[in-house]
Amino acid sequence: MEDFKNLDVWQQGAKIARLVYQSSKSFPKDEVYGLTSQIRRAAVSVISNIAEGCGRKHTKETLRFLYMSRGSLYEVECQNELAKDFGYIGKATYELTSLNIQTCKKILNGFIAYHRNKL
Repeated sequence: MEDFKNLDVWQQGAKIARLVYQSSKSFPKDEVYGLTSQIRRAAVSVISNIAEGCGRKHTKETLRFLYMSRGSLYEVECQNELAKDFGYIGKATYELTSLNIQTCKKILNGFIAYHRNKL
């Protein structure tokens, strides 16, 4: 398999991780072990699972990690919503992150479909 860093899906996920880390810097200090930690871990999990899946020999294993990545992406989406609702991020940050999440979902779903078709 090609280098995961060259994949559009990984690059889009990395963009989300950077957005999440940047925006979560302004979260309240009492959230450091709560939402701040949770959204950061989920964002990193998106790209980590893509990378790990690319390192697997068998398509079934790759798919398992891509599904985990998709689950983490949905976690980030949920936590982004909470950050907005709690007033931790502004509308522009929320919308930018949401737009990137939707883009990543589409690319990731296509990548999953590609691997499913290989079975």
